[in-house]
Amino acid sequence: MGEHMKFSILPPPVAQPAGRAAALSADERAAVAGKTYVITGASSGFGKGVALELAAMRANVVLAARRTDALDAVAAEATAKGGNALVVTTDVSRQEDVQRLLDAAVARFGRVDVWINNAAVGAIGVFDTVPVEDHARVVDVNLKGLMYGSHVALRQFRKQGAGTLVNMGSVESMIPQAFHASYSVTKAATLALGRALNEELRLTGAASIKVATVLPWAADTPFFTHAANYSGGTPRMPLMDEPGKVVDAIVWVSVHPREELAVGWKAKAAYAGARLSPGLAERLAGNVMHYYQFKTAPPAMLTHGSLHRAMPEGTGVEDGHRQRMARENAARLGD
Repeated sequence: MGEHMKFSILPPPVAQPAGRAAALSADERAAVAGKTYVITGASSGFGKGVALELAAMRANVVLAARRTDALDAVAAEATAKGGNALVVTTDVSRQEDVQRLLDAAVARFGRVDVWINNAAVGAIGVFDTVPVEDHARVVDVNLKGLMYGSHVALRQFRKQGAGTLVNMGSVESMIPQAFHASYSVTKAATLALGRALNEELRLTGAASIKVATVLPWAADTPFFTHAANYSGGTPRMPLMDEPGKVVDAIVWVSVHPREELAVGWKAKAAYAGARLSPGLAERLAGNVMHYYQFKTAPPAMLTHGSLHRAMPEGTGVEDGHRQRMARENAARLGD
């Protein structure tokens, strides 16, 4: 399993019950078997979780990220679940890497049924204190990488006559977050791209091709371990969701595509608030973030995180940030 490309199988989700997207019917799970999913950012977090959930449903999963060793480990887990996995080391900010990813998937499995643009990075801090090269890297990965992936996927789907593109947005697609400026910009663009593409597909008679944008609340994944951080404090976010909720939603929407899917009550409330009173929603979010990140966070070293170079830390689906913040809060209140 250590070569540049490999094989393993994973399926999509079930019909969406209240709050979670876990329960695909037996028929839907069976239909996922043998389908081919390309998943970027598959070495940890949501991407890894989706790959393993799909593997249990015997879909083909094409795993893409910069960390080959971490992808190999995901592929081994997927294979153990009965899946069929292909590892393709990929930096999504490089157009040639994304094209090679598509070519490898088609060469191995003959088609791509679902393409999931999940890879993302972030930079935390006051906008003009974050190095401009870090902001640029966030745009390169989150926006250019998203567009490269969407472009090759849609071209492949048009050749095939069908396919589903799933793009990972965020609650920050709707409510830009202070001290996450470049990340918020790219996630707003993700939402706009999905809306524009759905209109193009409608107008060009390509109804069999679907584009879905998933909009989660912040979740306890390695994203915060990998983020660049110039805030002076440990990365923090209130009321983080457990990542399984979002993993289930991604799998579910790949089977039941809809234009936009807010995941969980907090994301749904933010989605509604952004429409009803965007200014108030932004001020509330900014105040909360300022309190958590600058008033209560213990000191932390400044770091580029994994923006410019992949880091070995953070290979799980979940990463323990909720427990860390609970310990930090207990220590602060005990002083």
